Parts: sequence; structure tokens; C-alpha cells
Amino acid sequence: MTQNFSQWLEEIKTLQQQLAEREQERDAANASADRWRELYNKEAEQRRTEAINAKQTIESLQAEIQRLQEELAKTKEDDADSLSVISQEVDRLGASELKAKLAKLLTSRLEALQEVERLTEALTAEQAAHAKTRHSLTTALGDTMDRLKAARAALSGGEEAADNAAGSGAPMPGGSKIPSLKLPRIKPAQPPA
Repeated sequence: MTQNFSQWLEEIKTLQQQLAEREQERDAANASADRWRELYNKEAEQRRTEAINAKQTIESLQAEIQRLQEELAKTKEDDADSLSVISQEVDRLGASELKAKLAKLLTSRLEALQEVERLTEALTAEQAAHAKTRHSLTTALGDTMDRLKAARAALSGGEEAADNAAGSGAPMPGGSKIPSLKLPRIKPAQPPA
């Protein structure tokens, strides 16, 4: 009878040791998942910040383009209104003065057109960068969700495989053993009375 108790106590100790090992493995897996979650959250926050900055830059560039377009429209209206004033001034000015003013106006117009072109290119580049950032963030989010689903499936669906693997000592896919969550907690052995 004592041999039976010794055998039972030895088996209980073995089971307790296996349970402690599985709990350590589970804790390590949870710590790893927490670390990956933290890294993902940091990356996502950086991407959100970049997206907000890109959006603000795009909005400011669009406002600048709008302002320049309004100035151009206003200039066109002013041109129509001041056409008669210009013709009177042309009549009043001499040929050399007229050439100097025309050269100055053409230079100003060219500079304004170059500024509009520069702002349009900047807006296009910013929109492309924003689209790239959004695509990268979406891809990272999708990859993370796939990994999370796989990890959850491995934890929940892999319990039976973990039980089988625990008996054979074979590692689970991914290089780590997943502890069985179905084992009941065992209290420390009481010495026989």
C-alpha cells in the first residue's frame, strides 16, 4: 500500500512539475505577445502622427493654392476693370518706360507661375507620401492582425496538439511549446499522516 502511495505521490510531483513548466511557457508566450503588442502600438502611433502631419501639410498647401488662385482671379477682374486705365497710361508713357514696365510685369508673372507650379508639385508629392504612409500602415495592421489570429488559433486550437506534443516532447510549430490550458491546478502534496 505504501508503494501505491509513493507511486501516486511521485506521479503527482511529476504532473506538478509539468504544470509549472507549462505555466512558465504560457507566461513567456504572454510576455512575448505583450512586447509585440507594445511595438505594434508604438509603430501605429508613429504612423498616425505621420498621417496627421501629412494631412496638415496637404491642407496648408491646398489653402496656399486656393489663395493664389483667388489672387489670380482677382487680378483678372482687376485687369478687366483697369484695362482702360492701362491704355490711358500707355498713351501717357514713352516707349522706353513702357518697355521697362512690360519687362517688370512679365518677370512678376513668370515668378508667380513658377510659384504655382512649385506648390502644385509639392502638393502632389505630399499626397503621394500620404498614400504611401496609409498603405504601409494598412499593410502593417493587416500583418499584425494575421499574426494575432494565428497566435490565438494556435493557443485555442493547439491545446490538443500541445497535449500530444507534451507527451512526446516534440516542439510545436514556431519553435515554442504552447501549454495546455485544460489542466486543473494541483495543490502541493500533503505528507501522509
